[in-house]
Amino acid sequence: MPQPPYLKIGDKIAIVSTARKIIKEELSFAVNKLEEWGLEVVFGDHLFEENNQFAGNDSMRAADFQTVLDDDSVKAIICARGGYGTVRIVDGLDFSKFKKTPKWVVGYSDITVLHSHISGNLGIQTIHGTMPINFETNTELALESLRKTLFGERLTYEIPAHQFNRKGTREGELTGGNLSLLYSLMGSTSEINTAGKILFLEDVDEYLYHVDRMMQNLKRSGKLSNLAGLIVGAMSNMNDNAIPFGKTAEEIILEAVTEYNYPVCLRFPIGHIDDNRAIIVNKRANLVVGSSVKLIYEKQ
Repeated sequence: MPQPPYLKIGDKIAIVSTARKIIKEELSFAVNKLEEWGLEVVFGDHLFEENNQFAGNDSMRAADFQTVLDDDSVKAIICARGGYGTVRIVDGLDFSKFKKTPKWVVGYSDITVLHSHISGNLGIQTIHGTMPINFETNTELALESLRKTLFGERLTYEIPAHQFNRKGTREGELTGGNLSLLYSLMGSTSEINTAGKILFLEDVDEYLYHVDRMMQNLKRSGKLSNLAGLIVGAMSNMNDNAIPFGKTAEEIILEAVTEYNYPVCLRFPIGHIDDNRAIIVNKRANLVVGSSVKLIYEKQ
């Protein structure tokens, strides 16, 4: 899959918000960190606008993303935060220049919309990783994983095995993101393609019955049947009803893939947690689930 050029010292990285509003003070730590990495930080023209919960109206947010998408001097785009709103602007974006001269697009949570849309329609690699709103509370490992990914440094993950992992070794392109967002994109031009790929999932603040509903949707639509492997990240702050659902989020996911024969790992450090490691969407990797879990990019 086409890979944007890795960054080098002195390159320009743009911060925009395609979703929820943000104030400048919330970005101070991240700006300092990005500058420590040797990058020049620029802001979208409407980054600090407010329209109810959004960072400006749809036109403003789309204009900011389009401007930095087309600006040859900007070598990477990192979304300031998630929340909600990216799906409202994605159909109005023109990726024709980006297709010819791709650059890194970074974020997670609501930014799953961009990862899935770009992956399915353009096949260009993007980075599922932490965002400026989170930098101050992120672990050093999370921040280093983003820096190494942006600059093309060798990065291999090895984490402890979970007792309910399903062992195996497979390779495939990485795809995925926030489960709720992937579910919401079904039937659209941004729908995820999972065939032969290593799918990674994470979510936050969902009811357990809804996790089951979403997993049943992925199963019934064939998204789980032909995977190379499944990586389950953080399922954070899950909710339950007065009458308990009776299973954890991880148990719900494992039940949905019981009949399939591919490796599955749980509690991988991605998602709405401080230790949110960077993953390159559309990059080929080896997933080794054994006495530990290893994720190794095929080429760096």
